[in-house]
Amino acid sequence: MTAPASYWPPFALTLTTPRLVLRPIRDEDIPAAVEAALGGVHEPGRSPFSRPWAESPAGELGPNMAQWYWRCRGNMSPGEWTLLLGIWQDGGFIGCQDLEGKDFVTLRTVSSGSWLTKSAQGQGFGKEMRAAVVSYAFDYLKAEVAESEAAAWNEKSLGVSRSLGYELNGTTRASWGGKMQEVQKVRVTPATFKRPDWTLKVEGHEPMAQFLGL
Repeated sequence: MTAPASYWPPFALTLTTPRLVLRPIRDEDIPAAVEAALGGVHEPGRSPFSRPWAESPAGELGPNMAQWYWRCRGNMSPGEWTLLLGIWQDGGFIGCQDLEGKDFVTLRTVSSGSWLTKSAQGQGFGKEMRAAVVSYAFDYLKAEVAESEAAAWNEKSLGVSRSLGYELNGTTRASWGGKMQEVQKVRVTPATFKRPDWTLKVEGHEPMAQFLGL
């Protein structure tokens, strides 16, 4: 059988932390991702996302998620890419961590976003998976800046950012789900990054780097 990475190089990538495995979401992973999201991601009416995707009716959530995964995969190019990494803990799918780059070869800047199913929250996984992609971005992709943002009220997300050395980078007003939202932007560099006390294990970086023109 042909290895998936032979026709889609990003599939070769795997990031491993002490408790988590992060790798690009494949079609066979979509049912587990949908099931995890259906288990709940946030309190009703309190979406931490710019697009309230997790509030979609159960019958629409699966198709919406599948289309998003396919769209991001289909639009990946050296000039603009969004890497969607599924998160596995003890073999179970618990969320997604994305890493995005636009004009990366010139700007050397990445941005990130994530979600965890409610049953996996409060255990430090959010910090661990963010530390994984920031470590990968700085040490392997040679990024010079990592950015993120969160609703100004989202103390959990901002707390993760602070714990990893992100600094406040201004606020903006944005339309999230048709409602005005105060958004806090944050950024971290290799010099300010508070590295975890573990070393990230990376497999399959070379095919990924070649695919991104690095």
